[in-house]
Amino acid sequence: MDNAYHIPVMLQECIEALAIKPDGVYVDVTFGGGGHSKAILQLLDKEAKLVAFDQDPDALNNTLADERFTLIHQNFRYLKNNLRLQGLKQVDGILADLGVSSHQFDEAERGFSIRFDADLDMRMDQVSDLDAKGVLNSYSEEDLHRVFGMYGEVQNAKSLAKVIVTSRLTKPISTVSDLKAAVSKLVPRGKENKYYAQLFQALRIEVNRELEALQEFLTQAQAVLKPGGRLVVMSYHSLEDRLVKNFMAKGKFKGEVDKDFYGNEIKPFKLISRKAITASEDEIKRNNRARSAKLRIAEKIDS
Repeated sequence: MDNAYHIPVMLQECIEALAIKPDGVYVDVTFGGGGHSKAILQLLDKEAKLVAFDQDPDALNNTLADERFTLIHQNFRYLKNNLRLQGLKQVDGILADLGVSSHQFDEAERGFSIRFDADLDMRMDQVSDLDAKGVLNSYSEEDLHRVFGMYGEVQNAKSLAKVIVTSRLTKPISTVSDLKAAVSKLVPRGKENKYYAQLFQALRIEVNRELEALQEFLTQAQAVLKPGGRLVVMSYHSLEDRLVKNFMAKGKFKGEVDKDFYGNEIKPFKLISRKAITASEDEIKRNNRARSAKLRIAEKIDS
C-alpha cells in the first residue's frame, strides 16, 4: 500500500474506539488506502474476519493479501446485503472515515480539486450517470440554490445559482476553469480558497448522493451490529456530523427520541464519548486534513 495515497486521520483513536476482540468480525466501510484496515488486522487472530468496502475503483489497487480480509467494490449504503452475501448477519464493529481521500484530490482528472484544471467529474465510483458537469448544466436555478446553500453552506448561494444558469446559456460549464471564470465576480476577496472549497463540497455531495448514502449506511449499521458492538464514525463537515450525532444519540436523524408504552426512551446506542473526539495539535501540524475531523463512538445496546 502506498502511504501517500491517504494518511489516515486519528488512526490510533479509531482503532481504540473499536475495542477490538481478537476473534471478532469487523467492517471498514471506507477502505481507501487501507491504513485503517491494516491496523485492524494487526489486532485480529487467525479465526477473525475483516470486510472492507470502497466504491472507488482506484482503491482496489490497495487490496491486502490476507486470507482474513475481503474487499467489496461497493458503496457502503449496500452494507447489509453485501455482508449477507459473505454469510455474515452480525458483526462486532464498524468503522467509517467519511473524508475524501487525499489521493482523490491529487488525481487531477477526477475533478475533485480546485488546484487543477480538469473536467468537472467528481464521481467517486466512475460509473454513475451524474457528474458535476451534469449538475451545473442541467439543474434548475432553484435546485442549484438548494445544493449550494444546503451542502456547501455557501453564503450567496442564490446569486451563485443565478450566475451559473446565466453563464451556461452562452457556453456549457465543463471544466474547473470554466466554473471559476463563470463565478469569479461572486468570490469574496481574500477568501477564494474557502469559497471554492464550499462550492466543490456542495457539488461532490450532490453528485455522490453522500448524505442519503450516509443515512442508509447508519440505519443498516445499527441492524448488523451485535449487542455490545461498536460503531465508529469520523466526519469532516457539519452536515455529516449532525446526522451521525443525532443517529447515535436517538437512533433517528430528526425529532425526539422514541419512547415505549411506559415513557422510557428507546435508544439503540450508548454513547462512548459524549462529545466528538478531535485530533491533537500535533497531528494537525503533521496532517492539515485532521483539523476538521470529528470522531464519534457508540455501542449497540442489547434491546
